[in-house]
Amino acid sequence: MTGREAVLAWVADQVVGLPADRVRRVGVDGVDGAGKTVFADELAAVLSGRGVCVVRASVDGFHHPAPVRHRRGRRSPEGFFRDSYDYARMQEALLDPAAPGGSGMVRTAVHDVAADAPVETPPVRVDAGDVLLVDGIFLHRPELRGHWDWSVFLQVDFAVSVPRGAGRDGTDPDPAADSQQRYVQGQRLYLAECEPRRHASAVIDNTDLAAPRVLTGS
Repeated sequence: MTGREAVLAWVADQVVGLPADRVRRVGVDGVDGAGKTVFADELAAVLSGRGVCVVRASVDGFHHPAPVRHRRGRRSPEGFFRDSYDYARMQEALLDPAAPGGSGMVRTAVHDVAADAPVETPPVRVDAGDVLLVDGIFLHRPELRGHWDWSVFLQVDFAVSVPRGAGRDGTDPDPAADSQQRYVQGQRLYLAECEPRRHASAVIDNTDLAAPRVLTGS
């Protein structure tokens, strides 16, 4: 078992240990380029291998339309932090239906950011004992943090995360580049205001993708 396999197995143990009399809502948080989506996909595979039904979603399915996202200016860090996502719709469509007493019928996306258009994703049923596994930035904002039964923050410095994201997106790999300031400084606002490391159930150093390390957690 590699270091990554061991950490994923440890996280899966934490999730499986949650009460199974409800949908287990799990968030994978971190800055852009931290490796959230890959980590969540791999965790979903581990959980599925243990016989757990997993429904995957991402905060990226809940963007605001472009006029809202850019209302403070296209280069605004504050706009990136405060205006990127429609948390009310995310709660209504995804998180509240999966909560105790909810309908159990969730929609995993309501907006296509590339097309900047609404999408009509069909509802998916989640039942008690299933895992709703959500990845994305800003998941420990006050609007969201109370929805997670368990959450992880993947810790990666911008010196690593920005070049990693640039390799994926074709953007400038320099964290100090003007084109990166909306994103880097917007995420610094999040780290300062929302303290995700303090609110997450676990903090994992995901700098070395082959050998992540659990820093805190239970």
